[in-house]
Amino acid sequence: MRDSTLSRRRFMQRTSAGLVGVAAASGGAAAIDDPKPAPQSKTPTASHSPVLGAQNTDVGALLKSYHIWDVHTHLNRFAGTTAEEKVDDCLRWADRMGVERMLVLTVASGGRDPDAEGMRLMNDECVKAVKKAPDRLFGCAFMNPNYGQACIDEINRCVRDGPLVGLKFEFDTVRLASSPEMDPIIARIGELHGVVMQHTFIETIGNFLGETTPVELAELARRHPSVTIFCGHTGGTWELGIRAMKGVPNLYSDLSGSDPMSGYTEMAVRELGPEHVLYGSDIEGRSFASQISKVLGADIPESARRLILGGNMRRLMEPVMKARGMKI
Repeated sequence: MRDSTLSRRRFMQRTSAGLVGVAAASGGAAAIDDPKPAPQSKTPTASHSPVLGAQNTDVGALLKSYHIWDVHTHLNRFAGTTAEEKVDDCLRWADRMGVERMLVLTVASGGRDPDAEGMRLMNDECVKAVKKAPDRLFGCAFMNPNYGQACIDEINRCVRDGPLVGLKFEFDTVRLASSPEMDPIIARIGELHGVVMQHTFIETIGNFLGETTPVELAELARRHPSVTIFCGHTGGTWELGIRAMKGVPNLYSDLSGSDPMSGYTEMAVRELGPEHVLYGSDIEGRSFASQISKVLGADIPESARRLILGGNMRRLMEPVMKARGMKI
């Protein structure tokens, strides 16, 4: 049996090799034959990275060549007092990492168990953000299934009649994904060809009240096989989360929300298939760079890397974009 452990040094070497390999294939920076960094002067120039062994401008071009689409972003803590200012700050960092498009899940917090008015206020902020950069951002309407009719009203207002394209379910509501209250909400977004992002976690010390696990999300996905559902964080305890997702074709692994770790991406690709794995940053809880490194540093084929970083998300968003007349 192959040893799946990976040292920090080897992980960085593999990430570097992945980047430079793309450069070599596209006529960019030369490939690295020796994984050890080249000798540096005492004060290396700012235009070179001792880790990557290529000019920073080349690295930026390489990242852009992946056409990265991010399935899991939050704008709450970016700089600015308005949704529009937060978008500007987010895009400044996204541009540095070659992130083309992002699925925005929240822009402002509604607190624990937000009521109908709280949902509306949260969704108003997301609408403002998407309208600020419609060519860069998709948006999700926040849902609290404790308020079923209010959720349907918000779907009609924000998705059917507005610019948002999906729904977000968090851990700060008190209904599990498997609860029957979810069914009319998921059925309605399915009628509009929208997508669903559900936070999932398997907490070591026990989940919060209403915090969904991938097991419960898989149950919901099986009841609504035509709706595209993203398993947020793959349950955190990803070894168990990946197993729970197997055999559910409309359920997709979101890699976001933990430190880069050997074996995570590899297991998801092996068990679910590369077409069912998506890059997510969980920005601003995590960073674009740390989460991209999960994919660039993984021992997977280059074709899988390109699917995870952008190809899969573009494919999955195509139906909702077509239904809304959006440019693909």
